[in-house]
Amino acid sequence: MANPKRRHSKARTAKRRAHDALEPIALSSCPQCHELRAPHRVCPHCGYYKGRQVKAIKEA
Repeated sequence: MANPKRRHSKARTAKRRAHDALEPIALSSCPQCHELRAPHRVCPHCGYYKGRQVKAIKEA
């Protein structure tokens, strides 16, 4: 099994990890209730997806 002959510097490690940062969650507004929701998902507030209700939501 191959082993590194020299230690990788902190700069080299940081350069490799530069692309590992988390991206913010993409959100879009629901056309029915105008609340924020994840795209291509059922709205957790009103239960609508693609113009029709697919999930029953209890109203408070």
